[in-house]
Amino acid sequence: MADLFVVERNEPADSPLADRLRPKTLDEVIGQRHLLGPDGTLRRMIASGRLGSLILWGPPGTGKTTVARLLAAEVDYRFKQISAVFSGVADLKKVFEEARFERLSGHKTLLFVDEIHRFNRAQQDGFLPVMEDGTVVLVGATTENPSFELNAALLSRAQVLRFESFGPEDLALMAGRAEAALGQRLPLDDDARTALYELADGDGRALLGLIEEVFAATKSGEVLDKAGLLQVVQRRAPIYDKKQDGHYNLISALHKTVRGSDPDAALYYLARMLVAGEDPLFLARRLIRMASEDIGMADPQALPLAIAARDAYEMLGSPEGELALAEITVYLAVAPKSNAVYTAFAAAMDLAKTSGSPMPPMTILNAPTKLMKGQGYGEGYQYDHDTPEGFSGQEYFPEKLGRQEFYRPVERGFEREIIKRLEYFARLRAKRAEDQA
Repeated sequence: MADLFVVERNEPADSPLADRLRPKTLDEVIGQRHLLGPDGTLRRMIASGRLGSLILWGPPGTGKTTVARLLAAEVDYRFKQISAVFSGVADLKKVFEEARFERLSGHKTLLFVDEIHRFNRAQQDGFLPVMEDGTVVLVGATTENPSFELNAALLSRAQVLRFESFGPEDLALMAGRAEAALGQRLPLDDDARTALYELADGDGRALLGLIEEVFAATKSGEVLDKAGLLQVVQRRAPIYDKKQDGHYNLISALHKTVRGSDPDAALYYLARMLVAGEDPLFLARRLIRMASEDIGMADPQALPLAIAARDAYEMLGSPEGELALAEITVYLAVAPKSNAVYTAFAAAMDLAKTSGSPMPPMTILNAPTKLMKGQGYGEGYQYDHDTPEGFSGQEYFPEKLGRQEFYRPVERGFEREIIKRLEYFARLRAKRAEDQA
């Protein structure tokens, strides 16, 4: 595997470590093997001699800017970089004009747009003409899901490449290169070194910043254990934006682990979101939804208990109330599962939207006036409690539709008992129909 950082650099000694160890060629880049390995997407693109517009999507500190700059060098394109945070329409027009002028001189331009998702829809549309006529090859970088943040027209003209967070082996190699560049080993024992990689959270730039903090905060000959490391470096908040991808990824993970009956994984994702500052009441609402959607009538107590957990949190607040959320998370994860009510309701909604407005049977309509009574409203209705079984077996669906079956309980949890009840009612209904035949 190629090294991400090499020791020989021309940057000033007082530059940040991440700048001093920045790769100079694609061969020095480590990680992103699916893109930069021998059969990687970018390697194939470079070998073809044609570089198309790209969207580089991935977490911070995974090398998107560096790779974009090195790509331009590989294909001998002029590299121009702007940031969507600091640039507007006037800046874009200026860049486009420069690119057109350079194109007349035979120079192609790779326009790198950092945080491209920060441009609004109209600004994103402004890239389309210059992409189509070859004025620029656009390479945009984003930490957010392009499907949500970028125009469909822009996405249709660019290939989306996913950058992955660095793994422990990659981070260890980065740390080794930093030690070589600084001429000394990190003053950490094995546990502290492992903890350092965990604090970096897959972010190479963050790792190098943490390394600089460690060297600045330790004395000559001092070796830190894990507790000592956590005292001298600031703990990094988990990468998590409550309105963006991290939010949706983790709530999806929580929901699927509850559905998959894995209480340990469910507790982990619950804790991840709480540590990241997620609103506990949002989590409570989602757990209530899980009780309805995934447990349903297999355990009718799941929904009221989920509501009780929300109420407990509202009463106690953080951190005491978080235990109630943990308790209901475990309860829902180990509960028997059934989405029978969920699917039945969806089917009923579909029929209600497409069946028009057929009249219910006259027998079950009230007759509050003499006129309505004279027209047959309520005529022939049987009061179920007057029957020996408490079940009349009347037909309640509109005649136009006929009898429908939406709810099909499963052989799990309390729905086993519901199956017996429905079978009992079906036998009574069949007997009533036979007696009336």
